[in-house]
Amino acid sequence: MDVAAPTSLGPGRLVVDAAENPSAVLWLGHGAGGGIGAADLTALAAMLPGQGITVVRYEQPWRVAGRRVGARPAALDVAWQETAPLVKQITGGLPVVVGGRSAGARVACRTAGTVDAVAVVCLAFPLHPPGRPEKSRLSELLTPEVPVLVLQGERDTFGSAATLAAEVGARRSIRVVAVPGADHSMKVLASSPLNARAVAELVTSSVADFIGEVTRGT
Repeated sequence: MDVAAPTSLGPGRLVVDAAENPSAVLWLGHGAGGGIGAADLTALAAMLPGQGITVVRYEQPWRVAGRRVGARPAALDVAWQETAPLVKQITGGLPVVVGGRSAGARVACRTAGTVDAVAVVCLAFPLHPPGRPEKSRLSELLTPEVPVLVLQGERDTFGSAATLAAEVGARRSIRVVAVPGADHSMKVLASSPLNARAVAELVTSSVADFIGEVTRGT
């Protein structure tokens, strides 16, 4: 189901893949270089409704307008926050886990508190620009006061899974799951230990288990 999502920055779009008897909602944003058709976002939308989790993918206004360059972080946050009441209306007050891939993950982390999220899911969190580790965005990942799951590729040039895990340290509220052989787009090489299908299964099962844990009893 497609739902128009008007904002002060122009119309966005929600694509809802509804579970028959949902227990929770996963609201996902896309990255700066792609849209809601990214492989990991698509896999979650295809698989999680069968496990009782409604998936809502959000297309930012800049993308709906056909622009190739993403909006600035502040504008992304505004559009996301202005869309939160519509998401809650559509999903009927169920617990909402926010998340996204890359830039969408940053938005979810920065705004988790203001949209009343019960947890955050980050797909390929861009810890720093490629080759610029001094430009760390760790503070954004540490912003949520709710549990955070990060699925990070071992070959991610924006910060590998090992680097991210080391930066996060022993913080119990943040769980880092390494995706073997994957890059920032969750793509793998022919020589990687997992193929594309196995990566999708790892992502979906990890997210489903995490949402089950954080929403149990809410």
